[in-house]
Amino acid sequence: MMSGSTRRVELVLKNRFLSYLIWQSIHSSLIFISLLSFSSPHYPFLSFLLFLPSHLLFSTTLSFIASPHPRPRFTLSLLFAFSAAFSASLSLSSVAPAAHGLPGVSRLGFRGFLVGSLFGSHYVFKRRWVLHFPIIQRPPFFSFKMGVPSSARRALKLSIVASVFSGILLELLPHPFKYSVATGRFFTEQITSLAATFAIFFSWELTHHLHWVLHTKRSIFAPPKGSAAAETNPSEHLLSALEESSPTSLLRYLAYLDLCMVCENNVDTWRRAGFFEETGETYKRVIAVCLKPLEHLATKLGEGLGNPVDKATQLSNQLLSPTDARPDLKHIEELHNFQLYAWCSRTAVSLTACSRKDDKFGVAQLSGSNAAVVSTLLSCLLAVESFMGKKTNLQSPNQLLGPAGIKWATVNSGRVDVAAGKRRSGPVNSKAYAIADVLKTSIYQIVSAFHDEMLAGAKASLLEKDWVTNGKPLFGTREMLIQKLRLFLDFRAT
Repeated sequence: MMSGSTRRVELVLKNRFLSYLIWQSIHSSLIFISLLSFSSPHYPFLSFLLFLPSHLLFSTTLSFIASPHPRPRFTLSLLFAFSAAFSASLSLSSVAPAAHGLPGVSRLGFRGFLVGSLFGSHYVFKRRWVLHFPIIQRPPFFSFKMGVPSSARRALKLSIVASVFSGILLELLPHPFKYSVATGRFFTEQITSLAATFAIFFSWELTHHLHWVLHTKRSIFAPPKGSAAAETNPSEHLLSALEESSPTSLLRYLAYLDLCMVCENNVDTWRRAGFFEETGETYKRVIAVCLKPLEHLATKLGEGLGNPVDKATQLSNQLLSPTDARPDLKHIEELHNFQLYAWCSRTAVSLTACSRKDDKFGVAQLSGSNAAVVSTLLSCLLAVESFMGKKTNLQSPNQLLGPAGIKWATVNSGRVDVAAGKRRSGPVNSKAYAIADVLKTSIYQIVSAFHDEMLAGAKASLLEKDWVTNGKPLFGTREMLIQKLRLFLDFRAT
């Protein structure tokens, strides 16, 4: 059952949705009024009653399909494309000049269906329905204002392409709206159609940007400061949202964003201090919700690449080869959820680094959370680097890293280079590089905070005992994790 704070945040999201519908109606109305200078509909008020609900339909469907989770949803994508086509058909026919009569209105309506289909298909194909959270949280007004010029440019480009595309199809496709027109009227129709298409697309682009601004704004999952709940258990509301909400819901992503900002910044220090309470249960729950998505990523990539765990032959030969196993689309899709992995990694290491000074009861070390964080980050990094085209070689004892040392290198054979090169060139692998950079930075943050302790542990042969879990890693072997950690300790991991 959701906590009271989580229900309040859900209410905030509902209020954001209502605000989104109201504000999109305002800019849609202003755009319709500007269209009256290009067109003279016989019944302006009736045209307005068609234009505004059509945009309301588009806005509502856009909100349904939008999600921070990148996994595609085929049914909703089809629904959005159809609603865009139907909305554009109503909008374009509503601004048809009175001189065109019923045949002209029908012809513009069919043309609107074509341009709307193009916009909807482009929107879905480009995955613009994915909510990407901004790096800097600005006030909504300034965020919206900054996106108006880019919305106008994108709308202009799309409207020109859509007008040409629909004009050609209108002449080639068989339909009941064909009729011969004079040259002057033909050019008037083209100009009217282009202006109306630009206005419609501009309104839709503003709607898209408005939805992004309002729904990626940070929500605070905490009781009011100074209240009884804030004094006794300030973290329960946040943890309830992280543990009980749907994994793909906007609510959970907003909870992860709030958690990351609390752990990284020094604004709500009272909330971060609440994680280090005496029993240690809160800290373990926070670390668990942070590591869960990273564990999922390492496991999925391991399934696609072939996890080298418990293979005796790998103690003397090459452990990983990028061409032996290629992840399928299902596993590659996991890389698109970069924002969540970045938040989880940054949150876990920020708490681990802060525990050196803020953990008065030693729960981070005694509970094994430090070792769990480092092991998960290392396993995840091994999996991502293997996907990127790197392999692992075991070295002889007299080599640089000593017994069972591990050397990271790019693939040497020509056959493997081709496959790795193809993988590096794609947009999917850019996500892998971004995730790997976040993971490396995170591990270096822990190493920098505990460098003296780690060096002392390495000299006393206690490094793996304190910082690497005893169980089977999510990806790779325990020896691989230890040697990778030693590379970070020597600041040689690249």
